[in-house]
Amino acid sequence: MNILILGNGGREHAFAWKIRQSPLCDRLFIAPGNAGTAQAGENVPIPVSDFQALGNFCRDNQVGLVVVGPEAPLVQGFRDYFESNPWLKDILIVGPGKAGAQLEGSKDFSKQFMLRNGIPTAKARTFTAANVSEAFAYIAACKPPIVLKADGLAAGKGVVISISQAEARAVIQDMLVNKKFGEASSKVLIEEFLNGIEVSVFVLTDGKDYVILPEAKDYKRIGDGDTGPNTGGMGAVSPVVFANDAFMKKVEEQVVKPTIAGLNREGIPYKGFIFVGLMNVGGNPFVIEYNARMGDPETQAVIPRIKSDLVELLAAAARGDIKQVKPEIDGDYSVTLSLVSGGYPGDYVKGKVISGTSQDGAIVFHAGTKAADGNVVSEGGRVISVTGRGKTLDEARTAAYAVAKKIHWEEMYYRQDIGLDLLNYKGI
Repeated sequence: MNILILGNGGREHAFAWKIRQSPLCDRLFIAPGNAGTAQAGENVPIPVSDFQALGNFCRDNQVGLVVVGPEAPLVQGFRDYFESNPWLKDILIVGPGKAGAQLEGSKDFSKQFMLRNGIPTAKARTFTAANVSEAFAYIAACKPPIVLKADGLAAGKGVVISISQAEARAVIQDMLVNKKFGEASSKVLIEEFLNGIEVSVFVLTDGKDYVILPEAKDYKRIGDGDTGPNTGGMGAVSPVVFANDAFMKKVEEQVVKPTIAGLNREGIPYKGFIFVGLMNVGGNPFVIEYNARMGDPETQAVIPRIKSDLVELLAAAARGDIKQVKPEIDGDYSVTLSLVSGGYPGDYVKGKVISGTSQDGAIVFHAGTKAADGNVVSEGGRVISVTGRGKTLDEARTAAYAVAKKIHWEEMYYRQDIGLDLLNYKGI
């Protein structure tokens, strides 16, 4: 089978790295890919938003399976475009259509979906620029900290936790009136703050049946000790110490099953990943967000723990018979570090020459990289992911940090404390 992966980040390199190992994969293409994916397959210089060019490429190269990495093409209707074209409609796709992708594309839609289907979540109300004064009045009745979420896609940066009512009012002004995130913040949710610890759960479904993949904990803030602004993700750990059998049973019964049943009840076909961002509040799961795809950098921690054939699993979900496949999971730990450009998540300089990426002792996944003049250079904010493995969390951390120290480019930065909270975890 010829396979196409859409995207150019660390998540897509992790997919390519694992898919390349499958005997079911004949040719592997990545559009547009990065300097790392070129080592696993063939990069194709087509943007993920150019559905016509992607469709023509799939037809001309007998592509049988497309794995959609990022959220934007899903929200924009990649599956819908293929399914409406007689030349493309039989190609297997991992990723929902436009209706299902609303779970990620609209925070308001996903919140209302949770409420309609009895899925535990924080209280929230949605406001627009037309009712800013009502938003201010609502904030006045909220106890800080206060969570504010841009309704649409904002590259992982559309969530702000305000420590005071005054700060929350300023954020609302910035999002709704000043349109900080453009159309993405034309609506903003003001949400109750949940006091707990986060975990990400990954579900692969064919719309009726599902498998739950290894969970992970990611680290969003730029600075050690979870300080500074939110980023796309500074690291991840899998497995997660508090996500024991009892907790995961609650997740399956209270969240996963009602989510799949709700999609069916509302007539929303869904073949792909559902990322469930959860808060563990006193041992009980509350959903804080859905994503319609795998997370980044969580994928880089989770994929190495899947021992079985990933192509078999993906194709089964896309065909509609995932119940025939039971993935085998490795019990070892993964710790992933995001190595980022200086200045990220604000302004940063591209084109810095990168050295030391060919290392033993950990898996090096490329994210924001490209080949230029015989060198590998930085091309994004998050540039490299390093995943260490080990029988214990400490072993995995040690492996990841040992390799990260050998990679270099000018103004490179990474957090020093990924997984440290779980290593010292005493319970909640």
